[in-house]
Amino acid sequence: MPPSLKIILYSLIVYLLLIILTRFIGKKLLSQMTFFDFVIGITIGTVGGAFITTEIRGFYVLLSPIVLTLAVFLTGMLTFKSSPARKLVEGEPIVIIQNGKIFEKNMKKSRYNVDDLMMQLRVKNVFDLGEVEFAILEGNGQLSVLKKSQYLPATPKDMNINTGYQGVSSEIIRNGRIVEQNLKQNNLTHEWLYNELASRKITNIRDVFLATLSTDGNLYTDVNKDNPSYIQEVEDDDSVI
Repeated sequence: MPPSLKIILYSLIVYLLLIILTRFIGKKLLSQMTFFDFVIGITIGTVGGAFITTEIRGFYVLLSPIVLTLAVFLTGMLTFKSSPARKLVEGEPIVIIQNGKIFEKNMKKSRYNVDDLMMQLRVKNVFDLGEVEFAILEGNGQLSVLKKSQYLPATPKDMNINTGYQGVSSEIIRNGRIVEQNLKQNNLTHEWLYNELASRKITNIRDVFLATLSTDGNLYTDVNKDNPSYIQEVEDDDSVI
């Protein structure tokens, strides 16, 4: 067999094998990975790569990443157009908790233990199982949680309070340069911008690190070299007194 065809065949074999193994290991490998899971995942990938490089010599090995990239691209196209293929490759959501009751059968099916469940609930700021109405293990291994209605925070809608539109802020100045496109999209002029900066005692645009415009028309500005004299430390202090 020619080396070029051999590298294509071996790359596809390794690719299919990795898909099968990761699906067999389960969704845990994708999300709450422990050190053991990390080592196993790295080992599986390394063995697959070592197999290709051992069987093929010379520059033909460079075809392998190209083949794998094309395989990933074609798999993505297939899963985009075909729902059965998407379920086969990526998996599908599994209900772990419904109406406050844990589905042990689904947990066993997805090899998802109680420690995994409690850890992901804590990540969602849920420390009491009694607060959970629904919990769904997504295809990417993340846990989607819906709390019971009595534990949900009150929203302005619940209190019949009207709120204004809140969209994404626009960058007006970035690293001392005006973003002309965003300025025009918001129907603003240079004169308006200079007046806004002058009201903040900023005389040189180059001094502005970042300026953003909120949807309600407020301009936020951050100037270079305006860091506070004291910065709050967030890491632990290991020093001994």
